[in-house]
Amino acid sequence: MRDPRHQFGQDSETSAEQFLRRKGYAILERNLRTTIGELDLVADDHGVLVFVEVKARTTGAFGGALLAVDRRKQAKLIRLAGQYLAQRHLSDRVCRFDVVLVQGDAESSFQIEHIEHAFEVSDQAGW
Repeated sequence: MRDPRHQFGQDSETSAEQFLRRKGYAILERNLRTTIGELDLVADDHGVLVFVEVKARTTGAFGGALLAVDRRKQAKLIRLAGQYLAQRHLSDRVCRFDVVLVQGDAESSFQIEHIEHAFEVSDQAGW
């Protein structure tokens, strides 16, 4: 039997992916695992390469999407994006980091909050 938390996470990522597709994004990768971690979604938004972190919550009790992606997580996402760009020879592509918070449950409906340009590489000390 599947872990309910794992299933909730997968359902949330599916909802986030569908949400972004409806907004016109082309989804290039989902759950891309690398040697240093995982990228939830990689998308193309009219020529801009977007690295999307999906955060799932059953309630709003733990804060919003930006609180869920702290500086350490941001630094890891930046490293993952750098690895992705280097391996695909895409270092000249314009890119950004978005966060999608999916809140609720699949039985009723999810509420989705999308934060474009959630953080910048320059937000990280030493970059």
